[in-house]
Amino acid sequence: MKADAHYYAVLAFCRACGFTKEYSYQVAYASQFVDDAVTNLIYISGDVENIDHDTIGHRPCFFNMATCHNYLRINTFNYSAMMSNTSAFHFVPGCEGTTFTKKLRCSEESPVIDRIMRDVMKEDDPILLGIVLHPFADTFSHQGFSGLLSKVNDIIDVCAESKIPWELIDRIVKFFKFFIRKEKKFDHFVDSALPAYGHAQAFSYPDLPYLTWSYKYDKSDNYANAMHHTGSIRNRNRYRKAFEKIQEHLENYCKKHPMVKDPLFHYDKKELLFDTLLAVKTDKGREKNWKKFLVREGLFTKNNVKYLNYSRHDWLIEAFNNFDKKKYDARIIESATLRDDFKESYWYRYYKGVKWYKERFFKYCRKEKLDIPL
Repeated sequence: MKADAHYYAVLAFCRACGFTKEYSYQVAYASQFVDDAVTNLIYISGDVENIDHDTIGHRPCFFNMATCHNYLRINTFNYSAMMSNTSAFHFVPGCEGTTFTKKLRCSEESPVIDRIMRDVMKEDDPILLGIVLHPFADTFSHQGFSGLLSKVNDIIDVCAESKIPWELIDRIVKFFKFFIRKEKKFDHFVDSALPAYGHAQAFSYPDLPYLTWSYKYDKSDNYANAMHHTGSIRNRNRYRKAFEKIQEHLENYCKKHPMVKDPLFHYDKKELLFDTLLAVKTDKGREKNWKKFLVREGLFTKNNVKYLNYSRHDWLIEAFNNFDKKKYDARIIESATLRDDFKESYWYRYYKGVKWYKERFFKYCRKEKLDIPL
């Protein structure tokens, strides 16, 4: 899923389920930030008293809080990143099958994410809830693929069966298919150009909420080239089911944690949320559509700029004195200085939430007979 779902749809569903604007924002931002938190090591300069932190080489730091990585950087293609980031937050294992790689294949509402969801319902932290909602939603859209570079993700005959409105990837695919002509040659080209990692060989098709598409994959346990056709995959059904479940979880969270509830707000036209979620538009078009919807339906006002415009740097800016875009987009950051109110910052809560999530992810994988060595 993309920002239209992870941020704007979650923002709208939170508000419609009774959350205040501020708590809706915290949940939604944390949900989307999972796709943007690439920094994994921050060395701290200055006082760290009363701040939870790690220590590396006698230096205070924040470590192991990345929830994604830059897929264009070769040095991030390592086993640790694949397990701690990609598998944990984007392709939660379904724990089914007879081999390690098969067990890593993501499945809808997997037993691992189900256990974590039950745990987060007990926590008084909307940011933690937002972190969990991201991988939960992705189990629906990313099912069938794995967060490990493996044969599980080696697919052929990928086909968009419904129209993609002016998406770049669709134009690229059509361009190469036109010149390559033969399907087998195109599959060979894809296999050579794109690694069998996540849903790379399926392009962005799983992340388009309106798309109907299909592909073939090896169904055998020993990868004996027993290719099986998926049949028509209707993302509309997957996305609708995901957000029906998310709606249930949000309503339950609101009941268990009255602090998040806006007693003066009620919204009963929830079917309109699904119409907006599944709109056939470009990525940016879907985001703009959500913004218009949020204001038109009275969930937010046009003056709520902070809530209506997601920016991946906002939480970093309000946490660190010396924020610089180029510096803080790196995997490792030197000499970070903390703002006076750092302990109350959203980023710090996100950092602690990621630690909470990762500990449970590996624990529950083991309980489901999937021991992931690190």
